[in-house]
Amino acid sequence: MSETIFDKIINREIPADILYEDDEVMAFSDVNPQAPVHFLVIPKQRIPTVNDLQPEHAPLVGKMVLVARQVARDKGIAEDGYRLIMNCNRHGGQTIYHLHLHVLGGRPLHEGLLPG
Repeated sequence: MSETIFDKIINREIPADILYEDDEVMAFSDVNPQAPVHFLVIPKQRIPTVNDLQPEHAPLVGKMVLVARQVARDKGIAEDGYRLIMNCNRHGGQTIYHLHLHVLGGRPLHEGLLPG
């Protein structure tokens, strides 16, 4: 499996605006924001797509959502609300094959907003 841009961010080979990091997950600002607040939460373990998740990944995916909640609070968007999006494969709009959770907020969001 070839290295993704997320692997390079995890390995500090390319810079990112890191908002949260621990041994399992990382959150950082999206370089092409689709909303005033747009960040990604990724597992450090590369899981290519939602289809590749196994039952043992449940705690990791749960942690990704909890980190999204915490960073949303830190960014001041929790009270007004935000959107969580996980795309899966080409038809689902996935462009980087390393599981990632988009978190968007900071303004009212409309149905057509689907980042890759």
